[in-house]
Amino acid sequence: MKELNGLVCGLAAVLLMAVPAAQAQKSEPPPPDTLASAVPKDIYTRAKLHTELGSMYFQNGNLIVALEELTIAISINPNYAQAYSTRGLVLYYIKEFVSAEKDFQRALSLDEKDPEISNNYGWFLCQTGKAKESIAFFQRAIKNPLYQTPETAYLNAGTCYAKLGELSLAEEFVRRNLRFSPDNPQALLQLAKITYQRGNYDAAREHLKNVVRQTDPDAEVLWLSLRIERRLGDRSAESSLIAQLRRRYPDSPEYQEFLKGNFE
Repeated sequence: MKELNGLVCGLAAVLLMAVPAAQAQKSEPPPPDTLASAVPKDIYTRAKLHTELGSMYFQNGNLIVALEELTIAISINPNYAQAYSTRGLVLYYIKEFVSAEKDFQRALSLDEKDPEISNNYGWFLCQTGKAKESIAFFQRAIKNPLYQTPETAYLNAGTCYAKLGELSLAEEFVRRNLRFSPDNPQALLQLAKITYQRGNYDAAREHLKNVVRQTDPDAEVLWLSLRIERRLGDRSAESSLIAQLRRRYPDSPEYQEFLKGNFE
C-alpha cells in the first residue's frame, strides 16, 4: 500500500473527521429511543458520516469496507459529491479505472468548484498516464481561496510535472509544499528524485538523509539511495543498501529492477 500511504500523507486529499475511540469498559447499550435520536435524519448528514467513515477505512488500507461505506453514502444521497470523489480513489486502488473515472466525473458534475475533488481527480489522471491533463485540476484547487490544504495539490502538481520532465516546475511546486511543512518526508523524497534526475547527486543524498531521519526507509527510498551512492562511487554504501533491499523487500518492484540491472 505504498502509494496509498503516499496519497493520504501528501499526494491525494481525503477529508477525515476525528472519531472518538471506543471505550475499553463494557457498558449497557443505550435504550432504543436514545439510539433513534442519535441517528441523523437528514440524508446529507447521513451520507457525510458514511463518507467520513469510508475515508478512514481507506486511510487504514481496508479498501473493501471503505468501498461499502462509500456506496452506502451514495445510496443515501446520490447527489453527495464528496462520496463519489472518495470512492473514485478507492476504485483506482482496486484497479477499477473505468468506474473510478465515472465517479470522478459525477463528483465534478455535482460540485466542480470543490478543490478537494479537483485535487483528487488530478491525482487520478496523473496516476493513469494523463499527467499533462492533471495539472489544470491541481491549479484549480490551488487557486480556490477556500481550499484548506493547498500543500497537497502543490506536491501532487510537482510530482506530475516531474513525470512530464518539467523539472524546474516540479521543484518549484514541491518547494511550495515544503513552505507549509518543511519536514514533509513525501515532499523531501520527491525533491530527492528531482535533484537526482538533474544530476545533483550530493543534494539528492542530503534530501534522502532528511527522509530517513523521520521515517523507516521503504523499498523506494532504499532503491533511490542505492542509485545515488552508485553515481557517487561509494561502493561500500551501495553494497549496504543492496543488502538491505534484498533482506527487507525481496519481492518489491525496486528489487526486481535491481536484479535486472535497470538503474535508471
